[in-house]
Amino acid sequence: MDVTGPIRVVVAKPGLDGHDRGAKVIARALRDAGMEVIYTGLHQTPEQVVDTAIQEDADAIGLSILSGAHNTLFARVLELLRERDAADIKVFGGGIIPEADIPLLKEQGVAEIFTPGASTSEVVDWIRTHVGPVAA
Repeated sequence: MDVTGPIRVVVAKPGLDGHDRGAKVIARALRDAGMEVIYTGLHQTPEQVVDTAIQEDADAIGLSILSGAHNTLFARVLELLRERDAADIKVFGGGIIPEADIPLLKEQGVAEIFTPGASTSEVVDWIRTHVGPVAA
């Protein structure tokens, strides 16, 4: 991946979860750090999230999931990215995700999971390190 210009990140709230404060905080922190952020809004399907990421030429997708459907939603986003030849878009996430589920999500291809208490600077630093031009 040849990243020119700012890192582009789609921040998405897939599924039925209606709480988006955390996603908005992360989106703002990424913008403040100089990244381009596309926030998809609430109740997005995995198909909508992947379509947005491809249309916006995103470098990464950040999924915020509090509903307990993280295993299904992450797997579907990763599957769609592979089907659309866009598996180079890194997927990371956060929310209420049990520690026991994190290794399986990473095995499936989720690049990183941020649990409650993670700071915005941790997220920004991780993206700069793993998504920016140096990581490519």
